[in-house]
Amino acid sequence: MTTLLLARHGETDWNLERRVQGHSDRALNETGVAQAQALAAELAEEQLDAVYASDLARALDTARAVAEPRGLEVVPVPELRERDFGTWEGLRDDEVLARFPQAHTGPWGDAETHEELAERTLSALRRIAERHRDGRVLVVSHGGPLRAVLRHCGVAGIDRIDNCHVTRIAIEGGNLRPMD
Repeated sequence: MTTLLLARHGETDWNLERRVQGHSDRALNETGVAQAQALAAELAEEQLDAVYASDLARALDTARAVAEPRGLEVVPVPELRERDFGTWEGLRDDEVLARFPQAHTGPWGDAETHEELAERTLSALRRIAERHRDGRVLVVSHGGPLRAVLRHCGVAGIDRIDNCHVTRIAIEGGNLRPMD
């Protein structure tokens, strides 16, 4: 069994502005840097065999805060990126709703589907688990992919995942289950 510690990246200015980030590469703001440092402190006593992250700066920098003091490298994995929101990226939530009234119910225009997001994220996690059988691995990603994983595991009530929140899941034989 492989234990994955799934964490959302620290805060960005676009999080504060309620802008759709998706694949847009935004840096952590001061609060996000502090959150990443707090995550490193929270996990300081946890044994980790490896650290993986989305290849976007906000996730990589969050992961580095945990990995570097341990002498671990962060392995970037593009499949752990946030959902690709297409033309909606960079818009504030209120702008999306004003321009695209169907946003509450879908479809989401040229955005990646929930199914596509879940498929690529779950495939990436299964590959990571195969590389680290019986290991403990930190994976830093984004709200969308993490919600997709938790929904796949049957976890209800996960509309929002806080920045730098950690959830533990187990993977064995390709099957995922929540540990928390």
